[in-house]
Amino acid sequence: MIEIRNLNKFYGDFQVLNNLNFSIRQGEVLGLLGPNGAGKTTTMRILTCFLEPTSGNIQVGDYNVLEHPLKIKEMIGYLPESAPLYKEMLVYDYLEYIAAIRGLEGRQRSDRIDELIELCGLAEVAHKAVHELSKGYKQRVGLAHAMMGDPEILVLDEPTSGLDPNQIIEIRQLIKKIGREKTVVFSTHILSEAEATCDRIVIINRGTIVADGPTERLLREVGGAGVVDVVLRGADPAAVQTALAAVPGVEAVEETRPEDEAEGVVALAVFGSGDLDLRPDLYRVIREREWELLDFHRRTRSLENIFAQLTREN
Repeated sequence: MIEIRNLNKFYGDFQVLNNLNFSIRQGEVLGLLGPNGAGKTTTMRILTCFLEPTSGNIQVGDYNVLEHPLKIKEMIGYLPESAPLYKEMLVYDYLEYIAAIRGLEGRQRSDRIDELIELCGLAEVAHKAVHELSKGYKQRVGLAHAMMGDPEILVLDEPTSGLDPNQIIEIRQLIKKIGREKTVVFSTHILSEAEATCDRIVIINRGTIVADGPTERLLREVGGAGVVDVVLRGADPAAVQTALAAVPGVEAVEETRPEDEAEGVVALAVFGSGDLDLRPDLYRVIREREWELLDFHRRTRSLENIFAQLTREN
């Protein structure tokens, strides 16, 4: 359905995307994850033909972004992070306006608007002005806008940004519902949302893909359980980091924020390789130096662990 090949993007001398290569299957819900500045939005803007790549290409079905941008735009519904809505219009009037732009007329237009109002849960606010709506409802209106032309592909950039927990759940359920019929590509910073919603996850860091696959496979092959949280009292932070970093199998030691912020308390995350259990060797080092141990546990596998492990140099 979508083939991204050797995609590069420069802004001056700064490289945002570095030779990206991945495919998106028809009917797949794909989550694009990464820290701020990783290149997620740039990738989406090239896919939706708002930006041109410096080199490389994206093929969408029979068309590519360099030669057939208008054809691709007809196939894609795009919701940017901040939905571009006319806030003074009533929701129904706004959707009618978008339907007219899309060339829908007569019964076809009214049927499509009614269908999207039901799908996106807008019946209660259909005759309210857009500026009166909560951000969650504005995102729903934006989704209805993006879907008005019944596109084959839906591209959503941070669709739950700024929403409260209940609104996030509602939008997540809506995306899953839409994903039964369409190809959906969306970026997010909320890792639990991606884990619950996506068929597949691509993690980008500094313009490069660092992980790609179904959540279950990433948890099995990439995530491991090689992160140990250690909280000590009465120890010098620099000495602790040096000693623990020297343990065989330790890849990195990072200071974290302790729950008990009393003076003299040091909290660290110790990153190991793969499934290696670092605890026996770490405990031996701590005991030899007679540091007071307040907490010591290995993290369970989660998408958060994978994300931190793959992007922590940022």
